[in-house]
Amino acid sequence: MDPLFWPSETNRFRRFTPESLAAIEERIAKKKKEQVKAKEKKKDQGVEEDKLNPQLDLKICKTLPSLYGDIPAELVGEPLEDFDPYYSDHKTFMVINKGRTIFRFSATPALFIFDPFNPVRKKAIKILIHS
Repeated sequence: MDPLFWPSETNRFRRFTPESLAAIEERIAKKKKEQVKAKEKKKDQGVEEDKLNPQLDLKICKTLPSLYGDIPAELVGEPLEDFDPYYSDHKTFMVINKGRTIFRFSATPALFIFDPFNPVRKKAIKILIHS
């Protein structure tokens, strides 16, 4: 494989950490500010914005394409940063099981008490994605 055309495995699969969540929240805040500015511009002139769509090969319950390489064994079943650009400003993370099936979960607190890094929630996710 030519490294110029294929994504690097080390750059692709990153654990979802509290720092990742903070970065997503910053992007959401930045996007809201941009939307307010865009609304003001739209009032002045007819400006259309480009909308980003989710990648079809990275949909939920689909198999991870071989283009992304092999997932390291220690990251199977672990929360990962989503590498679909559409979800860069959504509070979500992805989990990939042994069969390379993609699962997405919300990073908001489950039942208003279990944050994404809670051990109980992590175990529940592992049970859910077990093939």
